[in-house]
Amino acid sequence: MTQEPESARHLVYFADPMCSWCWGFAPVISAIAEHFGERLPITLVVGGLRPGTTSPMSDAMKREIRTHWEHVAERTGQPFDFAFFERKNFVYDTEPADRAAVVAALLNPRLALSYFTSIQRAFYAENRDVTDAATLASLAADHGMDAAQFSAALATEEARRATQRDFEIARSSGVKGFPTIFAGDPQSGYALVTSGYRPLDGLTDILEDWLAQA
Repeated sequence: MTQEPESARHLVYFADPMCSWCWGFAPVISAIAEHFGERLPITLVVGGLRPGTTSPMSDAMKREIRTHWEHVAERTGQPFDFAFFERKNFVYDTEPADRAAVVAALLNPRLALSYFTSIQRAFYAENRDVTDAATLASLAADHGMDAAQFSAALATEEARRATQRDFEIARSSGVKGFPTIFAGDPQSGYALVTSGYRPLDGLTDILEDWLAQA
């Protein structure tokens, strides 16, 4: 989780890089970030979709997930590489990608969201293995981070603990699914903006009105 501002209003974005609806939401959260910039910072919290999974995907699980991907693609227009489902013995463990997103936020908070999106794109649109540490370090290098430093940080117990803290924050916040956005500040508290996918339509106007009331 990136460091929250002490008093300034900001958004808290609960998501998982291996959640298909979060990939569908990627253009929306990116548009929000571009529209508001530093006026409304985004704190990313990884929720942990399937952390610690150890069993390879079954044929039934592949069919279920493929159906989700097809729904997301139809609703959002986001690209998917369905060759993913031809993989053998893939273990859908989201913890490594979650941890990589946390490490990126720790190393450079300004790159947290763009790096998170690059994990999503690599997984969904490019059929790359984002459970693999070398892939995650390569994506970090694409963002100007040092791959060796990133790999070393990714393997630390500190990174694992920080990732677990994000999972705990998501649970304690009552988040039931991803993507979810809250808006607020530590002093005044937080309010739900959206739970689940929604298009951008009207969302920036709602947030502008809320900021104007500050």
